[in-house]
Amino acid sequence: MTPKTKKKMTVADFKRYKQEGRKFTYVTAYDYTMASIVNESQTEVILVGDSLGMVMLGYASTVPVTLEDMIHHTRPVVRGAPDTFVAGDLPFGSYNVSAEEAVRQVNRLVKETLCDCVKLEGGAEAAETVRAIVASGTPVMGHIGLTPQTAASLGGLKVQGVTPEGARKIIADARALEEAGAFSIVVECVPVALGQALSAAVAVPILGIGAGPHVDCQVLVLQDLLGMYGDLQPRFVRRYANLRADIIRALNQFNEETRNGAFPGPEHCFNHEVALERIY
Repeated sequence: MTPKTKKKMTVADFKRYKQEGRKFTYVTAYDYTMASIVNESQTEVILVGDSLGMVMLGYASTVPVTLEDMIHHTRPVVRGAPDTFVAGDLPFGSYNVSAEEAVRQVNRLVKETLCDCVKLEGGAEAAETVRAIVASGTPVMGHIGLTPQTAASLGGLKVQGVTPEGARKIIADARALEEAGAFSIVVECVPVALGQALSAAVAVPILGIGAGPHVDCQVLVLQDLLGMYGDLQPRFVRRYANLRADIIRALNQFNEETRNGAFPGPEHCFNHEVALERIY
């Protein structure tokens, strides 16, 4: 058993880390095995993101992901990462009908998975929903900038806040979410200067994915970080490994050794003496 090397973050730690100037890291995970690996690392936060729609389920976007999908994937992540703060994503359609319906969906996600918080997309327009969820007892992580669930209305998957008006709106969104009670805010795909301005504009930590070096936390999809997700590599991704190639190499070696008889060897077999005449 691997000894504990970290203490699980709490909601209060997010703001404290920002006050102390302590940077931290945040990755996605969608299953028990990968969550258990993250749990043995120094990474402090896991998001069970609706990005599982593309990464795990093969969809072209996050929109088809259901609450049942999120529950199914969040449960094993929570079990696999007991020492890591786990956020559960609210999928498209689960919180944009009414605040009352959002609270109902949040209650189900938290009750059935025991995740530590929920994350939802949207700025000022989502503030009242955030307020209602926080009042119901569940911590909320916001998400502004590029919001994949509504990317079509933003003109596609592209950098946000590149005009003065756009940048001011994103800053206003962050302030509205903070005022509504969000304890942290993911900011995706914005210019470096805007990421820095956002970190200065609010007291809660800015969790940046493609938001430059001046934010409080860096976020990456785990499969991107590990080089597992094919040829698609957004500009903001740094690959720290190339596991896709390693896995393909291992599979091909397994195939070759099976065909040439090198596997299984005697060490992989049960070599008990058996009286076959008793069997036949």
